[in-house]
Amino acid sequence: MSGKRRNQRGLTLVELIVAFTIMLILTTMVVPMARYKVRRDRERELRYALREIRTAIDKYKDMADTGGLPPAKLGTEGYPETLEMLVDGVKKAGQVDQKIKFLRRIPKDPFTNSTDWGKRSMQDDPKSMGGGGQNVFDVFTKTTEKARDGSAYSDW
Repeated sequence: MSGKRRNQRGLTLVELIVAFTIMLILTTMVVPMARYKVRRDRERELRYALREIRTAIDKYKDMADTGGLPPAKLGTEGYPETLEMLVDGVKKAGQVDQKIKFLRRIPKDPFTNSTDWGKRSMQDDPKSMGGGGQNVFDVFTKTTEKARDGSAYSDW
């Protein structure tokens, strides 16, 4: 019998337990790193989307102030009334059929996975989480999650 045992190949139960334990330890180290990377990627996408929308709002405001756009409605202070205006385009001052578009599309919020952004108007409190009735002065994410440093994503 002992001659047959020496020729057999395979793992003993102890070797299997050791290999499984090593793989379990490695897996528990990788999962938090993967979660951190996913969150970091979402944060990067959020910063990029906010920068893109805010740049478009600023360009709209600059053109309205310099007379490149038709006179703004009363109470808007030269800011767009909605984000959709930045995508649909606005007729250029003095031009009948030429539109200026400031965004190709409204970027998706990576945390809420929608294009529904929180909006603040000039008349709103800077820390308000609602409003935006008269114009769009600023945008923020509607998520209630916090970054690793403890700041709310809606404050970015």
